[in-house]
Amino acid sequence: MAKKSSTSGMLDMAAMTLLLVGGLNWGLVALANFDLVATLFGDMTTLSRLVYALVGASAVYIASMWLPKMMK
Repeated sequence: MAKKSSTSGMLDMAAMTLLLVGGLNWGLVALANFDLVATLFGDMTTLSRLVYALVGASAVYIASMWLPKMMK
């Protein structure tokens, strides 16, 4: 098994952190009608849209890492 590079490990950690933030945010939206990202960065501001985009990109990245393993 090939050793992961430090950069790859950092990317994995960043993606997982963003997925955690996104998951918690959607949980708050569903349970308390509270959007933490919008509260912190403004409702659909450039910064909040960037956070949403990064969360989505992280989901695609993590899925691309895990789906091939699950298909074996």
